This record gives sequence, C-alpha cells and structure tokens, in this order.
Amino acid sequence: MTAASDDIYAFKAETLGGETVNIDQYRGKVLLIVNTASECGFTPQYKGLQEVYERFAARGFEVLGFPCNQFGAQEPGDATQIGSFCEKNYGVTFPMFAKIDVKGPHAHPLFKYLTSKEPGVLGTEVIKWNFTKFLVNRNGDILKRYASLTKPESIAEDIEKLL
Repeated sequence: MTAASDDIYAFKAETLGGETVNIDQYRGKVLLIVNTASECGFTPQYKGLQEVYERFAARGFEVLGFPCNQFGAQEPGDATQIGSFCEKNYGVTFPMFAKIDVKGPHAHPLFKYLTSKEPGVLGTEVIKWNFTKFLVNRNGDILKRYASLTKPESIAEDIEKLL
C-alpha cells in the first residue's frame, strides 16, 4: 500500500463511500489524522474535530477520520451507518475513511507509519484507544501525537502555528 515507506503521501485509503484516495491529494496541507469510533466515551470529540476543521479548512487544514472497531467494539457499524451517524449527530463534513485496524498484524499501513514516526508514551508504537490524533505539517512530517483525552479544540493553537 505504500511506494515509499518514509513518505506519508505514498499511502492510500478507502473512503466510507468505497473510493480509493491517495493521501498525496492532501500534500501541502496541515493534517490531523484521527482514529474514531461512534460508541466511545470520546465520541463527542467529533464536535471538536468538526469545529477545528471549519475554523481552519479555508487555510489549508484537513481532518482525516479513520473509524476503528478495535477498542471495546465501539465502532460496530458499516460504512453507511458510520457516515450517517457522524453527519446526523455531529455534522461531520471532513473526510471519513472506511473502517480499519490501527494496531496489530492487520493495522493499516498508514497507521503503522504514523505510530513508528511518532510513538506514544514510553516509546510504545501501539495506539491505546479511540481518538488518538496525529498532527502532520504541510511537508508531511508527523509533528505530534495526542492521546485520546486531548480535546481537538486544545490542539487549535498547534494547528494555527502550522498555518
């Protein structure tokens, strides 16, 4: 799935609608890449993600949401259900991708790359829960990893600095 293991833009991902998207289409933008879930205690963070997306999108910012069912089976729905839930409950308009694994042997290559470049606490590459966030600058460098507890609105200052 990747042509060059050291370039975030080499990856591809499938959208909720089944379309394959090259991450390269986001080249030159600041990205916040997040693993999401619809039935998690952190699910209300969709609201904050949408707010920062709306605040900064015109200046070259994208939120990329990747649903995952690996943590407490908190994303049980199919692509249609996930998309409907996000739109109806949180007005999500940022790109949402097909449900993936973010850890383990079947982890999506993008998340293997993100976790290898920006490990978590004590150097662990494992994503511990839903709504782990990765901030990527316009050059494709992964600058920071944020834990599930970090609310999207608290990342706004870091995003602003990159724009």
